[in-house]
Amino acid sequence: MKIKNRIHKLYLKLKYLKFKNLHTKYKGYTMIPINSYYSNLELCIAHQHINGAIVECGTWRGGMMASIAEVIGPERAYYLFDSYEGLPDATEKDGAEAALWQKESSSEWNYNNCTADQQSAINAMQLSRAKNVTITKGWFNETLPQQRFENGIAILRMDADWYDSTMDILNNLYPFVNKGGVVIIDDYYYWEGCAKAVHDYFSINNCLERLQMTSRGVCYFIKK
Repeated sequence: MKIKNRIHKLYLKLKYLKFKNLHTKYKGYTMIPINSYYSNLELCIAHQHINGAIVECGTWRGGMMASIAEVIGPERAYYLFDSYEGLPDATEKDGAEAALWQKESSSEWNYNNCTADQQSAINAMQLSRAKNVTITKGWFNETLPQQRFENGIAILRMDADWYDSTMDILNNLYPFVNKGGVVIIDDYYYWEGCAKAVHDYFSINNCLERLQMTSRGVCYFIKK
């Protein structure tokens, strides 16, 4: 038993060392806090056996997806969607805090309304050495309805912040998520519009899935 415990502790130590090294490598390509970064990687590793594509909506500079590609492997199909023009305007459904945040463009946490150059995402994915990468520029309501995933989606990471953007993702991509696949919701505990969109989608579509939270506070659910 002591030997097994030592092996397990060594495994965890090596795993988190790799996570730390990846966060350092892509620090200039992500705004995700390190604990959440670790949780995202753990969730992706836990569901890598599910068939299908790895999809992220709301990529910023691509650092999260690049790390995911490094831990899952270069052979999977990776899809990145972003306007690369920042966030759309928040609406009443997103609440007063969202509108205030968007107005405070000089804040260090605003990141120029989350604007990023598409080339940054290209560079990050090249660093990851992923071989099958599709990066699509445009607003979700225009680009996502055109998408088709013949082998389905294994991992869907949503980093859309607002109500309408989150609903665009769920309406257009969730039907492609394979049974047992995971949906990671970056902003569920942060922006009320995101949380409301998830619950509205569940209610409208009579979904039986239940929200879960990792030990590091990342929200997700599993496709039934």
